[in-house]
Amino acid sequence: MTYLGEGWDSTAVLVGGRWVERRPRRPEIEPQLVRESVIMPWLAPRLPLPVPVPVVVSGSPLVVRHELVPGDELTEFNAVQGRQLGEFLRALHAAPTAEAARLGAGGMRLPVERFRAEVLPHVTGGEELLARIDGLPADTLVHGDLGPEHVLDRAGVLTGVIDFGDLHLGDAAIDLAWALHSTSPEFAGALAETYGVTAELRERALTWHQLGPWHEVLYGNDIGDPQLAAVGLDGVRERLNIGVSHR
Repeated sequence: MTYLGEGWDSTAVLVGGRWVERRPRRPEIEPQLVRESVIMPWLAPRLPLPVPVPVVVSGSPLVVRHELVPGDELTEFNAVQGRQLGEFLRALHAAPTAEAARLGAGGMRLPVERFRAEVLPHVTGGEELLARIDGLPADTLVHGDLGPEHVLDRAGVLTGVIDFGDLHLGDAAIDLAWALHSTSPEFAGALAETYGVTAELRERALTWHQLGPWHEVLYGNDIGDPQLAAVGLDGVRERLNIGVSHR
């Protein structure tokens, strides 16, 4: 058994070199892991890249297990990968929402009041961003936490996408935020062309990109880590300035 690490919500170990076992870090995460075990077997065949398909192997304590998705965290970006991810997101976002909802996919409630209380006092320009997120669409099945640590690569080719804990019915642009605004021009351009990114989608993706570090501030506060919260605040300020330069 090999310890793989822990995310914000769960810990993971590798068993027998093949199986990833995950356990919730907090009781409120248990329904999330159970939901993945229901939705992912339905969703996986619709997607052009391998994804985890967890099954519940223990109910008390809760443990889910899935086959290891091969590859390493994405660190270098090329056009081939951009086209692959564009095709992946087109397929994911085309999944029928009514069926996803029946299987347990719900909406995502942003902690706006906490953003106002814990982030806004420390930054300028944040009020405009919070105003922009009000009324964004929520009509698409989305990964919800797409970043380089969740997109796997081997020898310049994508091999899978992992960590569907934040899968929900939301704005398609949330899955484009990192891919369009934090990758190479070659990667982002190929993805945009393959997916069919419009100017409106790109602008909404920037909004989600700017909002990302706000969650890091809250998480740092939740676990009593002022250094992590400070890093999050630095990210908030940096990305708000990106918004200013684009206007």
